[in-house]
Amino acid sequence: MGRLRPEEISSILKGAITDYESRVRTEEVGQVLEVGDGIAQVFGLSNVMYQEMLEFEDTRGEKVLGLALNLEEDNVGAIIAGDDRHIQEGSTVRRTGELASIPVGRGVLGRVVTPLGEPMDGKGQIDFEEDRDVEVVAPGIIRRQPVSVPLQTGLKAIDSMIPIGRGQRELIIGDRKTGKTSIAIDTIINQRDQDVKCIYVAVGQKDSSIAGVMGELEEAGALEYTTIVNASASQSATAQYLAPYAGCAIGEYFMERGEDALVIYDDLSKHATAYRQMMLLLRRPPGREAYPGDVFYLHSRLLERAARLSDERGGGSLTALPIVETKGGDISSYIPTNVISITDGQIFLDADLFNSNQRPAIDTGNSVSRVGGSAQIRAMKKVAGTLRIDLSQFRELQSFAQFGSDLDAATQATLSRGERLTAILTQNEGEPMPVEEQVAVIYAASNGYLDDVEPDNVLDFESQLLDRLRDSHGEVLAAIRDEKEMSDATKQKLDEALARFSESYRPLDTGTIANVVAGEPEGEAESSEGSGGSGEQGG
Repeated sequence: MGRLRPEEISSILKGAITDYESRVRTEEVGQVLEVGDGIAQVFGLSNVMYQEMLEFEDTRGEKVLGLALNLEEDNVGAIIAGDDRHIQEGSTVRRTGELASIPVGRGVLGRVVTPLGEPMDGKGQIDFEEDRDVEVVAPGIIRRQPVSVPLQTGLKAIDSMIPIGRGQRELIIGDRKTGKTSIAIDTIINQRDQDVKCIYVAVGQKDSSIAGVMGELEEAGALEYTTIVNASASQSATAQYLAPYAGCAIGEYFMERGEDALVIYDDLSKHATAYRQMMLLLRRPPGREAYPGDVFYLHSRLLERAARLSDERGGGSLTALPIVETKGGDISSYIPTNVISITDGQIFLDADLFNSNQRPAIDTGNSVSRVGGSAQIRAMKKVAGTLRIDLSQFRELQSFAQFGSDLDAATQATLSRGERLTAILTQNEGEPMPVEEQVAVIYAASNGYLDDVEPDNVLDFESQLLDRLRDSHGEVLAAIRDEKEMSDATKQKLDEALARFSESYRPLDTGTIANVVAGEPEGEAESSEGSGGSGEQGG
């Protein structure tokens, strides 16, 4: 082997010196002054950023993540996103230089994840594509376009009177156990053929409830396009605080690729409670109902991220359906009024309607969509135009119904029509209806085809009518679906089909129908006299 010449050695050394760059890594390290209840006071991190992720080293030598939230003169208040039992006074804390983020990508669809993106469903690792900050600034006016494309929920009462558009923020509000989550789940199920990716964020729920939601979605074939972000009641307040922002970041991943996404926050009342707990432990001054002063900003910066982007930016959309729980129907308390003022309308669920078997229990008087007809297909706009007015007139006159014998014919006709309209808006949980079928049913009710049908038989009439339309008049439904318009030709065909069906309609046993509407199991209803076909269309 030949020896290296001196000039070769010197050229190699020169090259090494030229290529050498200073790789001194400076690291800001702090110490824990005090820790407890998921909160740590840290000394020595003078350059830390607001909402920067911190790395705590516990007594086992493991790393636990935290989030810097209070930047004070002599220390930093941080919330701990993991198990704080092994973090002690004097433990080392390091800056990461990164804000709180979550891994996102198509791999999260069909999975249950924590607010930090870790899998919870036992299906192995998730295939991620990129990291996204959980907190980003909402798109400005120039980057948006008006909401004009409908997001069909499959629920007649909502799609006809309180329509939701892609990019809208529509609040679902009501007492506990009035069907708020059911509306959200039905909306997810109805997106099966709509190419909308769904994110269900569970904040402070029972793990058993989340398992139930997951099972329901799986059974309906909806889990494959849905991600569940779970921050259950057994998890820390930090996880519950981060969950909605993490779910929103997953939705934004799809929105920025020109796709449509739907995110459901269930619910923001528990989210505000978790935030209040953290802030009180961080010694922030309490305000009304002991919530911190920035609790409005907590939700406004989250919900403002729902948008329909302009065509130059791909035209994607993120629709938000936040859920808020009221107590005793009081929508004027602190968190409900905050969220009502941030959103573009609300669906108010009434406990009295729910208990009287009107399901979904939507109070049409207190519910509103501020996007309105812009988020409806023209056919639905045409047939549902008078529906809200007819129902409000019916509600006004209902109190006089007990004096039926003294009422004039016009009032009795209004009451009679109102009863049938109320009955036709009843719908079974887990059975969203395609928009063309909704149009046909509401058209029949609004144009008097149900006036001679007993209110108890209305759902049976609907069930038989839809079977007839699907079997013999598929072209009518197809025309409404494809043209999104009720043309004169389609209207004429629908009128003919309805007239023929009304003449031939024979109600099934009313006892069977009443049982199903009252909530008895379908099996029991079907075993009573007569055919139990109406079991599919109960309350």
